[in-house]
Amino acid sequence: MFKKILIANRGEIALRIIRTCKEMGIKSVAVYSKADEESLHVKFADEAVCIGPPPSSESYLKMSNILAAAEITNSDAIHPGYGFLSENAKFSKMCEEHQIKFIGASCDMINQMGDKASAKSTMKAAGVPTIPGSEGILKDFEETQKLAAEMGYPVMLKATAGGGGKGMRAVWVEEDLLKAWDSARQEAAAAFGNDGMYMEKLIEEPRHIEIQIVGDSFGKACHLSERDCSVQRRHQKLTEETPSPFMTDDLREKMGKAAVLAAEYIKYEGAGTVEFLVDKHRNFYFMEMNTRIQVEHPITEQVIDFDLIREQISVAAKIPISGKNYLPKMHSIECRINAEDPYNDFRPSPGKITNLNVPGGHGVRLDTHVYSGYTIPPYYDSMIAKLITTAQTREEAINKMKRALGEFVIEGIKTTIPFHIQLMNHPDYIAGNYTTKFMEDFEME
Repeated sequence: MFKKILIANRGEIALRIIRTCKEMGIKSVAVYSKADEESLHVKFADEAVCIGPPPSSESYLKMSNILAAAEITNSDAIHPGYGFLSENAKFSKMCEEHQIKFIGASCDMINQMGDKASAKSTMKAAGVPTIPGSEGILKDFEETQKLAAEMGYPVMLKATAGGGGKGMRAVWVEEDLLKAWDSARQEAAAAFGNDGMYMEKLIEEPRHIEIQIVGDSFGKACHLSERDCSVQRRHQKLTEETPSPFMTDDLREKMGKAAVLAAEYIKYEGAGTVEFLVDKHRNFYFMEMNTRIQVEHPITEQVIDFDLIREQISVAAKIPISGKNYLPKMHSIECRINAEDPYNDFRPSPGKITNLNVPGGHGVRLDTHVYSGYTIPPYYDSMIAKLITTAQTREEAINKMKRALGEFVIEGIKTTIPFHIQLMNHPDYIAGNYTTKFMEDFEME
């Protein structure tokens, strides 16, 4: 087992990892930018190293600084959390070259699954259902036009290096294809330095349902059931729940088997998520694989009573997984609390928290790094907390979430708490009747 783990991240996920390290008797090292000097992850780690000025490019994404911090603190492993360097093949390789264990996917694995077009080809070869579409990257517009006509509209253009909804365009009729092709490529080139595009059949009334998997270094994988992440705004998740209200026992078994098949086919090591689009007829299609821990991992932990960070660390230390597939025993919902103004197009709202009252009680979990007097810097993702409620039934979990949101007071900044209160009272959400298009018709009251 590792003696000391450096956490190459910030905020609530860094604090989350530190907590498990303490429980496992492993020393932890926090790294921080100058903007994060007062963050809780810095205060609770055994050691802390400043790695640069506030911008991510000069701190949390500066590989040489993070590796230097690991070496001067004699850390034998690095946990990247999510975001930043968690799916960076070059960083994974650099850790390996410095004899520091990267608690995540290998360089080859990230390369194999990081490019969406090659990931789709790999999954197709594994026998996992994939969305009908182009074989790899499209050569030119003429090929795109011909393929779209063969598949039939609507179609979806996607950037191969995409993420966060950038470089994606839905095209409903042929007349709009050229304009969508040009604008998607320009956006992808600006965002990722890569204008490669592929195309898929557009799935109507889609649900975004992902399967949590863990694989070990002995070629075995298991799944830990599903999460429904369909409530999204501009392809950014707002809330998640497990089990999915759309799921049936038969569909869960099929999707679980497909996710395990995918993981074992590529000999995946670590925690990961196989993401699927599910249409209104409950046909499911592989979308992508995230080779890291997810923001929404706590709801899975709650319904199966399982520490996913502990499992990640154990697998990285060459300990076999239990080998069984886990099914949810309860119902859990997560609301992402962001420093954003939901009444003003979710505009970011950094600043000082002047007053804070956090919710509690049975079945309520709060993962956060903020406190009264803490100043939220403007340089990073606006998520400041994850509020999770767990109960025997979905109805009870929703009612518990309404109560917890009502107790949650954050003053001095704007937050998305009012949005989540409205969401939990929305008749379609309460009925479990939502797709990834849900937010298109949602208006704050």
